[in-house]
Amino acid sequence: MLTPDPHSYARPSNAQVRHLALHLTVDFASRTLAGHATWTLDNHTDATELWLDARHLEIEAALLGGPNGETTMFALGADDPILGQALRVGIRPDTTTVTLRYRTTPGAAALQWLMPEQTAGRQHPFLFTQSQAILARTWIPCQDSPGIRFTYEATIKCPAELLALMSAENPQTRSADGEYQFRMAQPIPAYLMALAVGDVEFTPLSTRTGIYAEPVTLPTATHEFVDLEKMVGAAEELYGPYRWDRYDLLVLPPSFPFGGMENPRLTFVTPTILAGDRSLTSLVAHELAHSWSGNLVTNATWNDFWLNEGFTVYFERRIMEKLYGRPYADMLQVLGHSGLLHTLEELGPESKDTHLHLDLAGRDPDEGLNDIAYEKGDYLLLTLEHLVGREKLDTFIKEYFARHSFQSMDTVSFVAYLRRELLDREPGLEAKLQLDAWINGPGIPAVAPPVSSARFAAVEAARQHWQAGRPAAALDVAGWSSHEWVHFLHGLPQPLSVEQVLELDAAFGFTQSGNAEILAAWFPLTIAAGYAPADEALHQFLTRVGRRKFLTPLYKALLQVPGGRERAQDLYAEARPNYHSVATSTFDALLGRPA
Repeated sequence: MLTPDPHSYARPSNAQVRHLALHLTVDFASRTLAGHATWTLDNHTDATELWLDARHLEIEAALLGGPNGETTMFALGADDPILGQALRVGIRPDTTTVTLRYRTTPGAAALQWLMPEQTAGRQHPFLFTQSQAILARTWIPCQDSPGIRFTYEATIKCPAELLALMSAENPQTRSADGEYQFRMAQPIPAYLMALAVGDVEFTPLSTRTGIYAEPVTLPTATHEFVDLEKMVGAAEELYGPYRWDRYDLLVLPPSFPFGGMENPRLTFVTPTILAGDRSLTSLVAHELAHSWSGNLVTNATWNDFWLNEGFTVYFERRIMEKLYGRPYADMLQVLGHSGLLHTLEELGPESKDTHLHLDLAGRDPDEGLNDIAYEKGDYLLLTLEHLVGREKLDTFIKEYFARHSFQSMDTVSFVAYLRRELLDREPGLEAKLQLDAWINGPGIPAVAPPVSSARFAAVEAARQHWQAGRPAAALDVAGWSSHEWVHFLHGLPQPLSVEQVLELDAAFGFTQSGNAEILAAWFPLTIAAGYAPADEALHQFLTRVGRRKFLTPLYKALLQVPGGRERAQDLYAEARPNYHSVATSTFDALLGRPA
């Protein structure tokens, strides 16, 4: 039995999709995809209707069978601003395949169409998709629920000078005619459907890993991710074999709204992690970990999102510890904990949105994509590790992934499994863990162990020395990673004076840093201080980078200073065409949609 999903119109208990044959033509001039989707069905109940999700799709015809099949009835329901429309297709009890001929609309929320000047190479247009959480329905009529899995094959036609890639078996060179064939043999949910089309090339890193990127970006990316195979090996040593054959990365243009997206076989990543010193590659470890937690065992609904992200954050930090040592992983844990405390402060100590198990019915599931799912979920597992020891927890997690591979999991079922396989075997353990307080209560239960970092202790000492009067240029900062610099900046009191900001900038060159994490921590200080020398760099950052994690605090910082709202709105009006809809939905609400 599937868990009811409040964010999908699908009725899989009647008729459920099992396989997709997708044929689409990519048209950059009209900013549309056009073609057909043929679904193979499992009609459990001799149903006479197939229910799908659609949003702003132009459905041209519904057919029983393949693309040349018999025309059948279809109807689109009322348009909900979040869910889109229910798409009902008439079928017969013996129907095994249904085809929808359709085209997307230019404003399809999953699709980001970039003009050449918005790419790194500035020569060719670029298209990429972002289907999570419920945007797959804006480019494919589908049962858009994380609890419903299907295999797929696809034919994509695009301009011959570009390469098409999907979350599937991928080409490594361009075809002469711009037509590409894809196959995904492992069943996936709709939010992991992905497509990218652009001027990209491929460099292998090992027999099963490699990098796709624009030619101008590829050498830098190849250098940055040289440890990719080691990451995959470390993950397998922890929690079992990698089940998706290849693990490749696609470095997208800067407008990508997230750090990464765990599309199977082809993780999409932001170029903002190309720091030059491999110091931001924990993001890749995170996306790789999703190959187990999320892609292999998937949250049944978006109310259960913590089951994806909490496990993934814990797994990510275990990978980084295995590769770079415990002190390095401890820094990541402290940074994550700081982010969690900030989110708890923003949401409020008693907010139900700080529960791990959420109630997002009637709301955009993107509202649940925050540090509660990620960091509170990780903190629960960290607490469990503290109580039972790593060996027992690792055995539990490895078995959990193995038993539930290619299945979905809801919170209630997971809690029952956790009790049966771990907690009930040690009397009193659940009471020590305070499991229900984690799952269904606000904030952080008191049982949570403290987190600390020896490397950050040195950072805090340097910060205190500066605040006590030691010149910035005299501080001992040799060998600091991006994480240490971010921790240093986050701990400074606000607002600093212009003179203090100037001294720090003169000593460490923050404004001219090429490191996006450092810039994102630096700019709030310059905004609060009114430090004009950073204004142009801030302008360039906001209009070039589309990563929502960075942009949100910067726009909020602008809103806190005199004249900042007008400045933020002017910047946003210029930058908005470069942002994905995932980001603009946030900033339209925060700043108002530009005229």
